[in-house]
Amino acid sequence: MSLTQTTMRLRLLRLQLGETCNPGPSTPFVLTLMIACLLQLCGFAAANAHAEPVRDYEVDPEMPSGEQLEEMGATIGRIVLDKDNVFDTSRPDEDKFLYRLANRWHILTRDSVIRQQLLFREGDRYSMRLLAESSRLLRRNSYLYTAVIEPFRYSDGVVDVVVRTRDLWTLVPGLSLSRSGGENKGRISLSEKNLMGRGASIRLSYMEDVDREATTFEYSDENFGHSWWSTYLELSDKSDGSTTNLRVEQPFYSLDSRWSAGFEFLDDEREDRLYDLGEEIAEYEHESDLYTAFGGWSAGLQNGWVRRWTAGVIYDNQRFSEADDPDLPTVLPEDRQLLYPFIGLEILEDGFTTTSNRDQIGRTEDFNLGKQLTATLGFASNGIGSDRNSVIYSVDASRGYGNINRKALIVSADASGRIDDGSSANAELGLSARYYNQISSKRLFFTTFDARRGHNLDLDNPLELGGDSGLRGYPLRYQSGDRSVLFTIEQRYFTDWYPYRLFRVGGAIFADAGRIWGDNPVSGTSLGWLKDVGIGLRLGPTRGGADEVIHLDIAFPLDGDPSIDKVQILLESKGSF
Repeated sequence: MSLTQTTMRLRLLRLQLGETCNPGPSTPFVLTLMIACLLQLCGFAAANAHAEPVRDYEVDPEMPSGEQLEEMGATIGRIVLDKDNVFDTSRPDEDKFLYRLANRWHILTRDSVIRQQLLFREGDRYSMRLLAESSRLLRRNSYLYTAVIEPFRYSDGVVDVVVRTRDLWTLVPGLSLSRSGGENKGRISLSEKNLMGRGASIRLSYMEDVDREATTFEYSDENFGHSWWSTYLELSDKSDGSTTNLRVEQPFYSLDSRWSAGFEFLDDEREDRLYDLGEEIAEYEHESDLYTAFGGWSAGLQNGWVRRWTAGVIYDNQRFSEADDPDLPTVLPEDRQLLYPFIGLEILEDGFTTTSNRDQIGRTEDFNLGKQLTATLGFASNGIGSDRNSVIYSVDASRGYGNINRKALIVSADASGRIDDGSSANAELGLSARYYNQISSKRLFFTTFDARRGHNLDLDNPLELGGDSGLRGYPLRYQSGDRSVLFTIEQRYFTDWYPYRLFRVGGAIFADAGRIWGDNPVSGTSLGWLKDVGIGLRLGPTRGGADEVIHLDIAFPLDGDPSIDKVQILLESKGSF
Protein backbone atom coordinates (compact mmCIF):
# COMPACT_ATOMS: atom_id res chain seq x y z
CA MET A 1 0.00 0.00 0.00
CA SER A 2 1.35 3.44 -0.89
CA LEU A 3 1.60 6.40 1.47
CA THR A 4 -1.24 8.12 -0.44
CA GLN A 5 -3.48 5.10 -0.02
CA THR A 6 -2.65 4.93 3.68
CA THR A 7 -3.52 8.62 4.08
CA MET A 8 -6.87 8.15 2.33
CA ARG A 9 -7.71 5.13 4.45
CA LEU A 10 -6.92 6.99 7.67
CA ARG A 11 -9.08 9.94 6.59
CA LEU A 12 -11.97 7.62 5.74
CA LEU A 13 -11.65 5.93 9.12
CA ARG A 14 -11.79 9.32 10.80
CA LEU A 15 -15.02 10.14 8.95
CA GLN A 16 -16.71 6.84 9.68
CA LEU A 17 -17.51 7.67 13.31
CA GLY A 18 -19.86 4.86 14.24
CA GLU A 19 -19.85 2.90 11.02
CA THR A 20 -16.80 0.72 11.73
CA CYS A 21 -17.02 -2.54 13.57
CA ASN A 22 -13.29 -2.98 14.01
CA PRO A 23 -11.50 -0.56 16.32
CA GLY A 24 -11.60 2.95 14.93
CA PRO A 25 -11.16 6.50 16.13
CA SER A 26 -14.82 7.14 16.90
CA THR A 27 -16.34 7.74 20.33
CA PRO A 28 -13.04 7.60 22.26
CA PHE A 29 -11.56 10.22 19.97
CA VAL A 30 -14.55 12.53 20.37
CA LEU A 31 -14.32 12.09 24.13
CA THR A 32 -10.62 12.82 24.21
CA LEU A 33 -11.03 15.86 21.96
CA MET A 34 -13.55 17.21 24.49
CA ILE A 35 -11.01 16.59 27.25
CA ALA A 36 -8.40 18.39 25.16
CA CYS A 37 -10.66 21.43 24.78
CA LEU A 38 -11.25 21.43 28.54
CA LEU A 39 -7.50 21.31 29.13
CA GLN A 40 -7.03 24.26 26.79
CA LEU A 41 -9.62 26.25 28.75
CA CYS A 42 -7.81 25.33 31.94
CA GLY A 43 -4.65 26.56 30.27
CA PHE A 44 -6.27 29.95 29.70
CA ALA A 45 -7.46 30.03 33.31
CA ALA A 46 -3.95 29.31 34.54
CA ALA A 47 -2.27 31.66 32.07
CA ASN A 48 -1.88 34.58 34.45
CA ALA A 49 -0.34 32.35 37.09
CA HIS A 50 2.01 30.58 34.69
CA ALA A 51 2.55 33.08 31.87
CA GLU A 52 6.25 33.92 32.13
CA PRO A 53 8.98 32.90 34.61
CA VAL A 54 9.94 35.29 37.38
CA ARG A 55 13.63 35.23 38.36
CA ASP A 56 14.18 36.47 41.90
CA TYR A 57 17.84 35.49 42.26
CA GLU A 58 21.25 36.64 41.12
CA VAL A 59 24.28 34.44 40.51
CA ASP A 60 27.28 35.32 42.69
CA PRO A 61 30.28 35.70 40.32
CA GLU A 62 32.60 34.58 43.14
CA MET A 63 30.75 31.35 43.92
CA PRO A 64 33.02 28.64 45.36
CA SER A 65 33.30 25.50 43.24
CA GLY A 66 31.26 22.41 44.02
CA GLU A 67 34.32 20.67 45.44
CA GLN A 68 35.02 23.62 47.73
CA LEU A 69 31.42 23.70 48.95
CA GLU A 70 31.62 20.02 49.87
CA GLU A 71 34.95 20.50 51.65
CA MET A 72 33.49 23.39 53.66
CA GLY A 73 30.51 21.26 54.67
CA ALA A 74 27.98 23.72 53.23
CA THR A 75 24.28 23.10 53.80
CA ILE A 76 21.53 23.86 51.31
CA GLY A 77 19.48 26.98 51.95
CA ARG A 78 16.97 28.22 49.36
CA ILE A 79 15.97 26.02 46.43
CA VAL A 80 14.85 28.34 43.65
CA LEU A 81 12.91 27.04 40.65
CA ASP A 82 13.71 28.85 37.38
CA LYS A 83 11.11 27.47 34.96
CA ASP A 84 11.21 28.56 31.32
CA ASN A 85 8.13 28.31 29.17
CA VAL A 86 8.11 26.59 25.77
CA PHE A 87 9.44 29.69 23.98
CA ASP A 88 11.77 32.40 25.28
CA THR A 89 9.91 35.52 24.18
CA SER A 90 12.72 37.73 25.46
CA ARG A 91 14.56 36.70 22.30
CA PRO A 92 13.53 38.65 19.17
CA ASP A 93 13.48 35.47 17.06
CA GLU A 94 11.04 33.82 19.49
CA ASP A 95 8.92 36.87 20.22
CA LYS A 96 6.29 35.89 17.64
CA PHE A 97 2.52 35.88 17.92
CA LEU A 98 2.16 32.09 17.61
CA TYR A 99 4.97 31.51 20.10
CA ARG A 100 3.45 33.90 22.63
CA LEU A 101 0.09 32.18 22.12
CA ALA A 102 1.68 28.76 22.70
CA ASN A 103 3.22 30.02 25.96
CA ARG A 104 -0.12 31.42 27.05
CA TRP A 105 -1.97 28.17 26.34
CA HIS A 106 0.70 26.01 27.94
CA ILE A 107 0.44 25.08 31.62
CA LEU A 108 3.90 25.13 33.17
CA THR A 109 5.02 22.13 35.18
CA ARG A 110 3.96 22.67 38.77
CA ASP A 111 6.56 23.46 41.40
CA SER A 112 5.50 20.46 43.47
CA VAL A 113 6.20 18.07 40.57
CA ILE A 114 9.76 19.35 40.15
CA ARG A 115 10.51 19.56 43.88
CA GLN A 116 9.29 15.99 44.44
CA GLN A 117 11.97 14.67 42.08
CA LEU A 118 14.85 16.42 43.83
CA LEU A 119 17.00 14.14 45.96
CA PHE A 120 17.87 16.92 48.38
CA ARG A 121 15.95 19.34 50.59
CA GLU A 122 16.61 22.60 52.42
CA GLY A 123 18.96 21.96 55.32
CA ASP A 124 20.66 18.94 53.71
CA ARG A 125 24.41 18.87 53.31
CA TYR A 126 25.50 20.03 49.85
CA SER A 127 26.37 17.15 47.49
CA MET A 128 27.51 17.52 43.88
CA ARG A 129 26.41 13.96 43.20
CA LEU A 130 22.86 14.54 44.40
CA LEU A 131 22.55 17.71 42.31
CA ALA A 132 23.80 15.86 39.21
CA GLU A 133 21.55 12.86 39.81
CA SER A 134 18.52 15.07 40.41
CA SER A 135 19.25 16.79 37.09
CA ARG A 136 19.27 13.37 35.37
CA LEU A 137 15.95 12.44 36.96
CA LEU A 138 14.37 15.65 35.69
CA ARG A 139 15.85 15.30 32.19
CA ARG A 140 14.29 11.86 31.72
CA ASN A 141 10.80 13.41 31.77
CA SER A 142 9.19 13.77 28.36
CA TYR A 143 7.66 17.14 29.34
CA LEU A 144 11.01 18.85 30.03
CA TYR A 145 13.51 19.73 27.32
CA THR A 146 16.36 20.38 29.73
CA ALA A 147 17.18 20.53 33.43
CA VAL A 148 20.29 21.92 35.15
CA ILE A 149 20.84 22.34 38.90
CA GLU A 150 23.58 24.65 40.16
CA PRO A 151 24.55 26.63 43.28
CA PHE A 152 24.22 30.38 42.83
CA ARG A 153 25.03 31.99 46.20
CA TYR A 154 27.05 31.06 49.29
CA SER A 155 27.15 32.82 52.66
CA ASP A 156 27.95 31.71 56.23
CA GLY A 157 28.02 28.00 55.42
CA VAL A 158 24.72 28.06 53.50
CA VAL A 159 24.50 27.59 49.73
CA ASP A 160 21.43 28.50 47.66
CA VAL A 161 20.62 26.32 44.66
CA VAL A 162 18.74 27.05 41.44
CA VAL A 163 16.87 24.41 39.40
CA ARG A 164 16.63 25.55 35.77
CA THR A 165 14.14 23.77 33.52
CA ARG A 166 12.42 24.42 30.20
CA ASP A 167 9.02 22.99 29.42
CA LEU A 168 7.97 21.35 26.18
CA TRP A 169 4.65 21.76 24.39
CA THR A 170 2.90 18.56 25.45
CA LEU A 171 -0.67 18.67 24.08
CA VAL A 172 -0.11 17.11 20.67
CA PRO A 173 -2.89 16.08 18.28
CA GLY A 174 -1.56 14.73 15.03
CA LEU A 175 -1.56 12.56 11.99
CA SER A 176 1.71 10.77 11.29
CA LEU A 177 2.77 8.55 8.43
CA SER A 178 5.99 6.57 8.40
CA ARG A 179 7.61 4.05 6.12
CA SER A 180 10.32 1.50 6.88
CA GLY A 181 11.23 -1.84 5.39
CA GLY A 182 8.96 -1.16 2.40
CA GLU A 183 5.83 -0.99 4.58
CA ASN A 184 3.70 1.97 5.67
CA LYS A 185 2.52 2.83 9.13
CA GLY A 186 -0.11 5.45 9.94
CA ARG A 187 -1.19 6.90 13.25
CA ILE A 188 -3.84 9.37 14.40
CA SER A 189 -3.19 10.41 17.97
CA LEU A 190 -3.98 12.87 20.69
CA SER A 191 -1.65 12.99 23.67
CA GLU A 192 -0.96 15.17 26.69
CA LYS A 193 2.36 14.39 28.37
CA ASN A 194 2.00 16.83 31.26
CA LEU A 195 -1.64 16.70 32.31
CA MET A 196 -2.54 19.98 34.06
CA GLY A 197 1.17 20.49 34.74
CA ARG A 198 1.23 17.47 37.07
CA GLY A 199 3.60 15.27 35.06
CA ALA A 200 1.05 12.59 34.12
CA SER A 201 0.62 11.44 30.52
CA ILE A 202 -2.52 10.47 28.64
CA ARG A 203 -2.76 9.34 25.02
CA LEU A 204 -5.38 8.00 22.65
CA SER A 205 -4.22 6.75 19.26
CA TYR A 206 -5.41 4.90 16.22
CA MET A 207 -2.63 3.01 14.44
CA GLU A 208 -2.51 0.96 11.26
CA ASP A 209 0.56 -1.00 10.18
CA VAL A 210 1.46 -4.20 8.37
CA ASP A 211 0.32 -6.34 11.31
CA ARG A 212 -2.91 -4.80 12.57
CA GLU A 213 -5.17 -1.85 13.26
CA ALA A 214 -5.48 -0.73 16.87
CA THR A 215 -7.17 1.94 18.96
CA THR A 216 -5.17 2.41 22.17
CA PHE A 217 -5.67 4.37 25.38
CA GLU A 218 -2.64 4.90 27.63
CA TYR A 219 -2.18 6.62 30.98
CA SER A 220 1.08 6.89 32.88
CA ASP A 221 2.41 8.81 35.84
CA GLU A 222 6.02 8.34 36.96
CA ASN A 223 5.40 10.20 40.23
CA PHE A 224 1.88 9.24 41.21
CA GLY A 225 0.46 11.36 44.02
CA HIS A 226 3.75 13.29 44.43
CA SER A 227 5.55 10.06 45.30
CA TRP A 228 8.07 7.77 43.63
CA TRP A 229 5.34 5.28 42.76
CA SER A 230 4.72 4.97 39.02
CA THR A 231 1.58 3.77 37.26
CA TYR A 232 0.93 2.67 33.69
CA LEU A 233 -2.34 1.58 32.09
CA GLU A 234 -2.87 0.49 28.48
CA LEU A 235 -6.18 -0.55 26.95
CA SER A 236 -6.03 -1.50 23.29
CA ASP A 237 -8.76 -2.74 20.95
CA LYS A 238 -7.19 -4.29 17.86
CA SER A 239 -8.40 -5.78 14.61
CA ASP A 240 -6.89 -9.10 15.71
CA GLY A 241 -7.45 -9.01 19.47
CA SER A 242 -7.00 -6.75 22.49
CA THR A 243 -4.47 -5.74 25.15
CA THR A 244 -4.87 -4.84 28.81
CA ASN A 245 -1.71 -3.87 30.66
CA LEU A 246 -1.52 -2.47 34.20
CA ARG A 247 1.74 -1.78 36.02
CA VAL A 248 2.21 -0.22 39.46
CA GLU A 249 5.64 -0.03 41.05
CA GLN A 250 8.10 1.94 43.09
CA PRO A 251 11.41 1.33 41.31
CA PHE A 252 14.93 1.88 42.55
CA TYR A 253 14.57 5.50 41.47
CA SER A 254 18.02 6.69 42.59
CA LEU A 255 21.45 5.24 43.25
CA ASP A 256 20.80 5.38 46.99
CA SER A 257 17.26 3.91 46.90
CA ARG A 258 16.79 1.24 49.55
CA TRP A 259 13.73 -0.67 48.33
CA SER A 260 11.38 -1.30 45.43
CA ALA A 261 8.08 -3.11 44.97
CA GLY A 262 5.37 -3.53 42.41
CA PHE A 263 3.16 -5.70 40.25
CA GLU A 264 2.19 -5.99 36.60
CA PHE A 265 -0.77 -7.53 34.81
CA LEU A 266 -0.76 -8.17 31.04
CA ASP A 267 -3.53 -9.79 29.02
CA ASP A 268 -2.84 -9.75 25.29
CA GLU A 269 -4.46 -11.38 22.26
CA ARG A 270 -3.24 -10.91 18.69
CA GLU A 271 -2.43 -12.63 15.43
CA ASP A 272 1.28 -13.14 14.74
CA ARG A 273 2.95 -13.94 11.44
CA LEU A 274 6.17 -15.50 10.27
CA TYR A 275 8.14 -13.93 7.41
CA ASP A 276 10.56 -14.89 4.68
CA LEU A 277 12.17 -12.33 2.32
CA GLY A 278 9.78 -9.73 3.72
CA GLU A 279 6.68 -11.76 2.79
CA GLU A 280 4.18 -13.31 5.21
CA ILE A 281 4.33 -17.10 4.97
CA ALA A 282 2.47 -18.35 8.08
CA GLU A 283 0.19 -17.07 10.84
CA TYR A 284 -1.30 -18.09 14.18
CA GLU A 285 -3.38 -16.76 17.07
CA HIS A 286 -1.35 -15.80 20.16
CA GLU A 287 -2.85 -15.28 23.64
CA SER A 288 -0.66 -14.12 26.54
CA ASP A 289 -1.30 -13.85 30.26
CA LEU A 290 1.59 -12.43 32.29
CA TYR A 291 1.35 -11.58 36.00
CA THR A 292 4.31 -10.37 38.05
CA ALA A 293 4.73 -9.29 41.67
CA PHE A 294 8.08 -8.38 43.21
CA GLY A 295 9.94 -6.64 45.99
CA GLY A 296 13.53 -5.41 46.15
CA TRP A 297 16.05 -4.17 48.68
CA SER A 298 19.45 -2.50 48.61
CA ALA A 299 22.05 -1.05 50.97
CA GLY A 300 22.27 1.99 48.69
CA LEU A 301 25.33 3.59 47.15
CA GLN A 302 28.57 2.46 48.78
CA ASN A 303 32.00 3.54 47.52
CA GLY A 304 30.62 4.27 44.05
CA TRP A 305 28.78 0.94 43.70
CA VAL A 306 25.18 -0.18 44.11
CA ARG A 307 23.99 -3.74 44.77
CA ARG A 308 20.27 -4.49 44.54
CA TRP A 309 18.37 -7.72 45.21
CA THR A 310 14.90 -8.49 43.89
CA ALA A 311 12.57 -11.41 44.53
CA GLY A 312 9.10 -12.18 43.29
CA VAL A 313 6.80 -14.52 41.43
CA ILE A 314 5.79 -14.70 37.74
CA TYR A 315 2.90 -16.42 35.99
CA ASP A 316 3.58 -16.68 32.23
CA ASN A 317 0.96 -18.43 30.12
CA GLN A 318 1.40 -18.45 26.31
CA ARG A 319 -1.30 -20.13 24.18
CA PHE A 320 -1.33 -20.61 20.40
CA SER A 321 -4.11 -21.63 18.02
CA GLU A 322 -5.21 -21.32 14.42
CA ALA A 323 -6.08 -17.76 13.38
CA ASP A 324 -9.69 -16.85 12.66
CA ASP A 325 -10.28 -16.91 8.89
CA PRO A 326 -6.63 -17.64 8.12
CA ASP A 327 -5.21 -16.35 4.83
CA LEU A 328 -1.90 -18.15 5.30
CA PRO A 329 -0.79 -21.63 6.39
CA THR A 330 -0.93 -22.17 10.14
CA VAL A 331 2.27 -23.01 12.03
CA LEU A 332 1.71 -23.39 15.77
CA PRO A 333 4.36 -22.79 18.45
CA GLU A 334 4.18 -24.97 21.54
CA ASP A 335 1.97 -23.73 24.39
CA ARG A 336 3.83 -22.73 27.56
CA GLN A 337 2.55 -22.31 31.10
CA LEU A 338 5.14 -21.30 33.70
CA LEU A 339 4.53 -20.31 37.31
CA TYR A 340 7.73 -19.64 39.18
CA PRO A 341 9.44 -17.68 41.93
CA PHE A 342 12.53 -15.76 40.90
CA ILE A 343 15.44 -13.90 42.43
CA GLY A 344 17.42 -11.12 40.78
CA LEU A 345 20.66 -9.24 41.36
CA GLU A 346 21.73 -5.88 39.94
CA ILE A 347 25.24 -4.46 40.36
CA LEU A 348 25.81 -0.91 39.16
CA GLU A 349 28.86 1.33 39.13
CA ASP A 350 28.30 5.08 39.27
CA GLY A 351 30.02 6.16 36.08
CA PHE A 352 27.48 8.72 34.89
CA THR A 353 28.58 11.57 32.68
CA THR A 354 26.96 14.09 30.34
CA THR A 355 27.58 15.09 26.74
CA SER A 356 25.69 16.28 23.66
CA ASN A 357 25.43 15.53 19.94
CA ARG A 358 25.76 11.79 20.28
CA ASP A 359 22.31 10.17 20.00
CA GLN A 360 20.37 13.45 20.14
CA ILE A 361 20.80 16.85 18.49
CA GLY A 362 21.72 19.78 20.72
CA ARG A 363 20.44 18.20 23.95
CA THR A 364 22.16 17.16 27.15
CA GLU A 365 22.58 13.39 27.10
CA ASP A 366 23.33 11.13 30.06
CA PHE A 367 25.61 8.10 29.72
CA ASN A 368 26.78 5.60 32.31
CA LEU A 369 30.22 4.25 31.37
CA GLY A 370 30.48 2.28 34.60
CA LYS A 371 30.10 -1.49 34.89
CA GLN A 372 26.53 -2.83 35.06
CA LEU A 373 25.24 -6.35 35.64
CA THR A 374 21.66 -7.62 35.94
CA ALA A 375 20.81 -11.29 36.46
CA THR A 376 17.60 -13.19 37.28
CA LEU A 377 16.98 -16.86 38.00
CA GLY A 378 13.60 -18.58 38.29
CA PHE A 379 12.44 -22.15 39.03
CA ALA A 380 9.19 -23.54 37.57
CA SER A 381 7.78 -26.90 38.60
CA ASN A 382 4.91 -29.18 37.69
CA GLY A 383 4.06 -29.27 41.34
CA ILE A 384 3.15 -25.57 41.55
CA GLY A 385 1.12 -25.12 38.35
CA SER A 386 3.64 -25.18 35.50
CA ASP A 387 3.37 -27.53 32.53
CA ARG A 388 7.05 -28.48 32.88
CA ASN A 389 10.04 -28.38 35.21
CA SER A 390 12.11 -25.46 34.07
CA VAL A 391 14.92 -23.12 35.05
CA ILE A 392 14.45 -19.63 33.60
CA TYR A 393 17.49 -17.36 33.45
CA SER A 394 18.66 -14.03 32.05
CA VAL A 395 21.91 -12.06 32.36
CA ASP A 396 22.79 -8.60 31.01
CA ALA A 397 26.15 -6.87 31.42
CA SER A 398 27.69 -3.70 30.01
CA ARG A 399 30.53 -1.27 30.54
CA GLY A 400 32.05 1.73 28.81
CA TYR A 401 35.61 2.62 27.90
CA GLY A 402 37.15 5.98 27.13
CA ASN A 403 35.72 9.50 27.32
CA ILE A 404 32.25 10.02 25.87
CA ASN A 405 33.19 13.61 24.95
CA ARG A 406 35.99 12.35 22.69
CA LYS A 407 36.20 8.62 21.98
CA ALA A 408 34.13 6.01 23.78
CA LEU A 409 33.26 2.33 23.36
CA ILE A 410 30.23 0.82 25.11
CA VAL A 411 30.12 -2.98 25.12
CA SER A 412 27.22 -5.12 26.30
CA ALA A 413 26.43 -8.83 26.42
CA ASP A 414 23.32 -10.79 27.33
CA ALA A 415 22.14 -14.34 27.71
CA SER A 416 18.65 -15.71 28.34
CA GLY A 417 16.64 -18.87 28.00
CA ARG A 418 15.21 -21.87 29.78
CA ILE A 419 16.28 -25.36 30.74
CA ASP A 420 13.12 -27.44 30.25
CA ASP A 421 13.26 -30.86 31.88
CA GLY A 422 17.03 -30.87 31.47
CA SER A 423 17.15 -29.60 27.86
CA SER A 424 18.10 -26.11 26.68
CA ALA A 425 15.19 -24.13 25.20
CA ASN A 426 14.79 -20.65 23.74
CA ALA A 427 18.43 -19.94 24.55
CA GLU A 428 19.86 -16.72 23.15
CA LEU A 429 23.32 -15.20 23.50
CA GLY A 430 24.11 -11.69 22.30
CA LEU A 431 27.08 -9.35 22.05
CA SER A 432 26.89 -5.72 20.95
CA ALA A 433 29.09 -2.64 20.87
CA ARG A 434 28.68 1.07 20.13
CA TYR A 435 31.65 3.28 19.27
CA TYR A 436 31.63 7.11 19.27
CA ASN A 437 34.51 9.15 17.85
CA GLN A 438 34.25 12.94 17.96
CA ILE A 439 35.92 14.16 14.74
CA SER A 440 35.00 17.82 15.25
CA SER A 441 32.31 19.84 17.01
CA LYS A 442 29.96 19.12 14.08
CA ARG A 443 31.05 15.64 12.97
CA LEU A 444 30.83 12.29 14.76
CA PHE A 445 31.91 8.87 13.51
CA PHE A 446 29.60 6.20 14.91
CA THR A 447 29.57 2.45 14.47
CA THR A 448 27.63 -0.43 15.97
CA PHE A 449 28.05 -4.19 16.00
CA ASP A 450 25.48 -6.75 17.10
CA ALA A 451 25.80 -10.54 16.98
CA ARG A 452 23.28 -13.04 18.31
CA ARG A 453 23.15 -16.83 18.57
CA GLY A 454 20.00 -18.77 19.35
CA HIS A 455 19.49 -22.41 20.21
CA ASN A 456 16.20 -24.29 20.08
CA LEU A 457 14.32 -20.99 19.89
CA ASP A 458 10.57 -20.90 20.48
CA LEU A 459 8.77 -20.60 17.15
CA ASP A 460 7.26 -17.28 18.26
CA ASN A 461 10.73 -15.87 19.03
CA PRO A 462 12.76 -16.01 15.79
CA LEU A 463 15.75 -13.80 15.10
CA GLU A 464 14.79 -11.41 12.30
CA LEU A 465 16.70 -8.86 10.25
CA GLY A 466 15.39 -6.27 7.82
CA GLY A 467 14.40 -2.66 7.27
CA ASP A 468 12.73 -2.41 10.68
CA SER A 469 15.76 -3.76 12.58
CA GLY A 470 18.78 -1.95 11.20
CA LEU A 471 19.22 -3.23 7.64
CA ARG A 472 17.74 -0.10 6.11
CA GLY A 473 17.96 -1.07 2.42
CA TYR A 474 15.66 -4.10 2.72
CA PRO A 475 12.02 -4.96 3.48
CA LEU A 476 11.06 -5.54 7.09
CA ARG A 477 11.70 -9.00 8.59
CA TYR A 478 13.58 -9.93 5.45
CA GLN A 479 15.55 -12.83 6.92
CA SER A 480 14.85 -15.19 9.82
CA GLY A 481 16.94 -17.80 11.56
CA ASP A 482 18.75 -18.51 14.80
CA ARG A 483 22.04 -16.64 14.21
CA SER A 484 22.50 -13.03 13.15
CA VAL A 485 25.16 -10.39 12.64
CA LEU A 486 24.62 -6.69 11.93
CA PHE A 487 27.30 -4.05 11.43
CA THR A 488 26.57 -0.34 10.86
CA ILE A 489 28.82 2.66 10.28
CA GLU A 490 27.62 6.27 10.18
CA GLN A 491 29.20 9.64 9.66
CA ARG A 492 26.91 11.93 11.61
CA TYR A 493 26.65 15.67 10.99
CA PHE A 494 25.26 18.24 13.41
CA THR A 495 24.45 21.69 12.03
CA ASP A 496 23.61 25.07 13.52
CA TRP A 497 20.53 25.29 11.33
CA TYR A 498 17.54 25.88 13.59
CA PRO A 499 14.44 26.44 11.36
CA TYR A 500 11.86 28.67 13.07
CA ARG A 501 13.57 27.62 16.30
CA LEU A 502 11.49 24.44 16.24
CA PHE A 503 13.89 21.77 14.93
CA ARG A 504 17.60 21.19 15.09
CA VAL A 505 18.92 19.65 11.91
CA GLY A 506 21.47 16.91 11.34
CA GLY A 507 22.36 14.35 8.74
CA ALA A 508 24.11 11.04 8.20
CA ILE A 509 25.90 8.99 5.58
CA PHE A 510 25.60 5.31 6.46
CA ALA A 511 26.33 1.73 5.43
CA ASP A 512 24.81 -1.45 6.88
CA ALA A 513 25.88 -5.06 6.47
CA GLY A 514 24.34 -8.14 8.04
CA ARG A 515 23.00 -11.60 7.63
CA ILE A 516 20.95 -14.31 9.30
CA TRP A 517 21.54 -18.00 8.96
CA GLY A 518 20.91 -21.23 10.81
CA ASP A 519 17.70 -23.01 11.72
CA ASN A 520 14.52 -21.54 10.21
CA PRO A 521 11.60 -23.97 10.75
CA VAL A 522 9.36 -22.42 8.07
CA SER A 523 11.83 -21.60 5.28
CA GLY A 524 15.30 -22.53 4.15
CA THR A 525 15.90 -19.30 2.22
CA SER A 526 19.36 -17.80 2.78
CA LEU A 527 20.88 -15.03 0.69
CA GLY A 528 24.18 -14.71 2.54
CA TRP A 529 25.46 -11.27 3.45
CA LEU A 530 23.21 -8.27 2.74
CA LYS A 531 24.61 -4.76 2.39
CA ASP A 532 23.23 -1.28 1.81
CA VAL A 533 24.41 2.33 1.71
CA GLY A 534 22.46 5.55 2.07
CA ILE A 535 22.03 9.09 3.29
CA GLY A 536 19.68 10.49 5.87
CA LEU A 537 18.18 13.70 7.23
CA ARG A 538 17.62 14.09 10.99
CA LEU A 539 15.27 16.55 12.69
CA GLY A 540 15.38 16.96 16.46
CA PRO A 541 12.24 18.71 17.79
CA THR A 542 13.04 21.23 20.53
CA ARG A 543 9.56 22.45 21.53
CA GLY A 544 7.54 19.26 21.63
CA GLY A 545 8.26 15.54 21.42
CA ALA A 546 11.94 16.21 22.07
CA ASP A 547 12.57 12.61 23.15
CA GLU A 548 12.28 11.70 19.46
CA VAL A 549 14.37 12.20 16.33
CA ILE A 550 12.64 12.25 12.95
CA HIS A 551 14.47 10.15 10.33
CA LEU A 552 14.25 10.50 6.58
CA ASP A 553 16.57 7.92 5.02
CA ILE A 554 17.21 6.97 1.41
CA ALA A 555 18.89 3.55 1.28
CA PHE A 556 20.24 1.55 -1.66
CA PRO A 557 20.37 -2.25 -1.27
CA LEU A 558 23.46 -3.86 -2.77
CA ASP A 559 22.27 -7.48 -2.53
CA GLY A 560 19.04 -9.40 -2.08
CA ASP A 561 16.54 -10.97 -4.45
CA PRO A 562 15.51 -9.19 -7.68
CA SER A 563 11.99 -8.40 -6.43
CA ILE A 564 12.97 -5.75 -3.90
CA ASP A 565 13.02 -2.06 -4.81
CA LYS A 566 16.37 -0.61 -5.80
CA VAL A 567 15.72 2.41 -3.57
CA GLN A 568 14.19 2.20 -0.11
CA ILE A 569 12.71 5.35 1.48
CA LEU A 570 12.29 5.28 5.26
CA LEU A 571 10.37 7.94 7.16
CA GLU A 572 10.00 7.28 10.87
CA SER A 573 10.43 8.65 14.35
CA LYS A 574 12.98 7.05 16.66
CA GLY A 575 14.34 7.63 20.13
CA SER A 576 17.84 8.45 18.92
CA PHE A 577 19.90 9.70 15.96
